[in-house]
Amino acid sequence: MKYQRPKGTTDIIPGESAKWQYIEQTARQLFQKYRYSEIRTPIFENFEVFSRTSGETSDIVTKEMYDFFDKGDRHITLRPEGTAGVVRAYVENKLYGPEIQRPFKTFYMGPMFRYERPQSGRQRQFHQIGVEAFGVDNPTLDVEVMAMAVNLLRQCGLQDLKLVINTLGDAESRAAYHAALMQYLEPLENELSDDSKERLHKNPLRILDSKDKEDQKIVDAAPSILDYLTPEAAEHFSTVKKLLQALDIPFEIETNMVRGLDYYNHTIFEIMSNSKAFGGHWTTVCAGGRYNGLVEQLGGPEVPGIGFGLGVERLLLVLEAEEIELPIADDLDIYVVGIGEATNEETLKLVQALRHAGYSAERDYLGRKPKGQFKAANRMSAHLTLTIGEEELRDGKANLKNMQTGNEVSVALRDIYTGFDKVYQNIVESEEE
Repeated sequence: MKYQRPKGTTDIIPGESAKWQYIEQTARQLFQKYRYSEIRTPIFENFEVFSRTSGETSDIVTKEMYDFFDKGDRHITLRPEGTAGVVRAYVENKLYGPEIQRPFKTFYMGPMFRYERPQSGRQRQFHQIGVEAFGVDNPTLDVEVMAMAVNLLRQCGLQDLKLVINTLGDAESRAAYHAALMQYLEPLENELSDDSKERLHKNPLRILDSKDKEDQKIVDAAPSILDYLTPEAAEHFSTVKKLLQALDIPFEIETNMVRGLDYYNHTIFEIMSNSKAFGGHWTTVCAGGRYNGLVEQLGGPEVPGIGFGLGVERLLLVLEAEEIELPIADDLDIYVVGIGEATNEETLKLVQALRHAGYSAERDYLGRKPKGQFKAANRMSAHLTLTIGEEELRDGKANLKNMQTGNEVSVALRDIYTGFDKVYQNIVESEEE
């Protein structure tokens, strides 16, 4: 039998994983500057955590969730997105308490799961980096979250980006728009796709998100939610636009954008790339929005929230297509060359001592000749080699060589063990002279 990874998954092998680590580290450093702390939630949750929050008519719930009954007959779901699980943890751990500073800012990283047709940038197990901020219903925070998302993508090397925004308004705005949309769509019901017919009387806003070409023609002439905003919702959106302009962040307004989850309200946004990775079409790399009311849905108090999620696989595809090289350093500090069987123990002690001193170090494990060991050092881009033979072992010395300059010095083994930093500095200074 030939064993293969499950369809819609991928192996992230050494070399590739370094790119992931760079993106994750870049995100961690940026989030720390904005005062976001990491949260880690389970990969699986109770089914209701997502069915209640994502919406019964969303594609995630109706078509894509990996759900099953476990041995205790509990209905379990592999998480299809990050926000609902974070909100559940926020409520369960009472992170809204009076002693908690507001806004409560957190971020997450990890795998998500959706059963859909695998394609470029879209796998059944995929990875998200996301942030969530709770406790502030201020449009300034909306803009800060969007600015942070743009900042993260630019730090990863992307430049040709487009920020698209919309508002879904407050509850009163949505109710008025719902009525107007129904009035427009009901006479056209027979022309809608089967999915949209099913959604029409359950959640007509979901039709705006349809990928069916005939549906999209109908949607193009649909009423705009911007015409049904309450004064308060209109003021919120107006402030968002004004603050984005103040930060010199270009944006476009797309009134048919609703996002794929039912919990959004007020500001929603997508950051797109027209990379050739997606055929030169504008494709979403990062998206998010405000979700006031979601905490209440999962049993918590009335606490507003906002966040975004970024698809790591999609980001990597864009970086590759744009030929953006991530600054990943994988050079080796020191390769220890041992000549003769008698040096085996000493070379082991040396690499351990060098690692303890804070340097990356490697040695030969295959019994290769000195020439083969030096070739290995070159393949690993070793900055220095430390060579010890049986004669050097008897004399308590080793030869330290700079592989770039060829400069070589003899050093006492005791100096390596007691203070290699000084030895390293001496060879650097001798090169400068």
